[in-house]
This record gives sequence, structure tokens and C-alpha cells, in this order.
Amino acid sequence: MLKPGVVLTLQVRNDDKVEKYRCKVQEVKEREFYVDYPSHMENGRTTYILNGTQLLITYVTDEGVAYTFESEVLGRMKQAIPMVQLSFPGYHQVLKVQRRQYVRVESNMDVSVHPLSFHFTPFVTVTHDISAGGAALILPEKASLPEKGHIFTTFVIHLNNGEIHYLKLKSKIIRLVEDKAKNRWKVSLQFDPVNEVQRQIIMKYCFEQQLLLRKTHSLA
Repeated sequence: MLKPGVVLTLQVRNDDKVEKYRCKVQEVKEREFYVDYPSHMENGRTTYILNGTQLLITYVTDEGVAYTFESEVLGRMKQAIPMVQLSFPGYHQVLKVQRRQYVRVESNMDVSVHPLSFHFTPFVTVTHDISAGGAALILPEKASLPEKGHIFTTFVIHLNNGEIHYLKLKSKIIRLVEDKAKNRWKVSLQFDPVNEVQRQIIMKYCFEQQLLLRKTHSLA
């Protein structure tokens, strides 16, 4: 539970990098909460974050369980301890962080595939699932790929705020898997490499898909 004294990690995505900050919760209300001024995790400097800045927040409970949620800088309050006002979406929007490195979600995301080190006919398909570390693609009927090597992939990611990102990623082929039940093949890929901004975009997408899945299950 979010309460005074809990240490938070704030992530802010800028144009070409992700900045990380640390702060401590001072006061909690129903739809907002207050923290002391964040300090940069690399240089320790106290930082002024502009109103309206979107944040991805992570914290760990006394039981050692990590949680994450999205927030926004709402304003500031001048008291004995200068504080920053942040939005709180409610606990139904807070997700438990899984132990595996990256959360993988099922998704039918458009992706184009092009050759890098070997020749094949480029094709367009959709993902079967995706995480910040890699993805599985459904191979079209007439498409062919080698069992190893690198390919060039462009993923079209739609976020809930209306942003559309075209992530151009070099991907390593891990394995080809036959789905006999559906009479098709899938290819498992590892992003090699993926920078921090690209990773954060994918993680945000996966976060939104988890919330959507939770909402769907609650209505079922």
C-alpha cells in the first residue's frame, strides 16, 4: 500500500533517454499524493520536474513485493518540507511487478520484417506476443526465414494516449516453432539491441495491455 515513508522510483521518458529519480512519499489522499523533491539516481541532485510530466512509478512494500503504476505531476506545495503533488489512479490501476525480467503480453501488433545479413522476401505480419526483451511473430503462409541470424523489424505500437511509435529494431532469431493446432509457424525473436527509450515504450504498451486484460476479466 502507498503510505508515508515509502520510497519511490520515478521514470521520466525524454526524447532520447529515460531519467530515473528517487523520492519518498509524505502524504497520501484518495486521488493524489505528495512526495519530497525527487533526486536524480545517478548524480543525486534534487530535480524540478515540470507540471504535466508523465511518470512511471515503482515501489516496494515492506513484504518485498514490487508494484508499478502511471502518474502525472500535478503541482507543488510549500510547507515545512517542499513537496510535489502527483496523481494517483487508484489501486485498480496498480500492477504487481512479475519476477521475470520483462512482462510478456499477447498482442496482434503490426510488424514488418526485412532482411539484414541474408536474403529473403520482406513481409508484413502481426505479433503473437511481445515483451521489452523480444517478441513472437506469426509467419505468413508463404514467408520463410532461416533458423538463426538477425533480421530488421519495425513494430507499430499504439498507446492509449494516442501516440503511435514505429520502433525499428534489429532482432535475433531464437527459434522457429510449429503451431500444429493452427497449422502455422511462429518465430521467437530477441531484440538485439534495444535502447532504453524503446524499452520504455514497449513496457508502457505491455502495462496498458495488462490493465485492459484485468478490466476484461473483471467484466466477465
